[in-house]
Amino acid sequence: MGNKREARRTDLQNRLIAAAEAQIAETGLAGVKAREVTARAGCALGALYTAFDDVDMLVLHVNSRTLTRLGEALKTARATCDGTPEEVLQALAAEYVRFARDNRRLWSALFEHRLPEGVEPPTWHKRDHAVLIEEIIAPLGALRPDLSSKMLLMRARTTFAAVHGVVQLSLQGRFVGVPQDSLAAEVTALVDAMVRGAHLARPGA
Repeated sequence: MGNKREARRTDLQNRLIAAAEAQIAETGLAGVKAREVTARAGCALGALYTAFDDVDMLVLHVNSRTLTRLGEALKTARATCDGTPEEVLQALAAEYVRFARDNRRLWSALFEHRLPEGVEPPTWHKRDHAVLIEEIIAPLGALRPDLSSKMLLMRARTTFAAVHGVVQLSLQGRFVGVPQDSLAAEVTALVDAMVRGAHLARPGA
């Protein structure tokens, strides 16, 4: 009996996650309302709160699905680039641009969503964000073997932040952002500059 109840709850959760994901893809994060999501999922309004604590937790599950897809895309980009560390970093950056463009609203939701003040994200959701930097570490480490593991992790975060910032400002249409038709080329130029900087920073360079 318990297994059937749990299976029904899991099915409900999956339907709600899929519905919220479709809603975000169509209208953005602001379009995620309990009534619209449950109607799309084909369940009663109150059912959402038997499956999740609130809409914020539902959004976290959608964001984790997006992170999983992004992580798989980056892993594939790295695995299929049989080149130098510089070429791997360029492949990763290019894939990040592609994913953000092709999944703009879902990608934006990763960085737009905020939990209420004082509420910490669950540990599992924090762990899911590792995909944003984990593929950067190996090629960056090959360029900077002098860095400690702690500093390498920090530098990987900085590298991601630099690329992400350019992509975000461009896709948001900010007046200081690069035009979208120049985005890929500018990200390539940015990564090239960072790689050259990494070479110069190596001891003995």
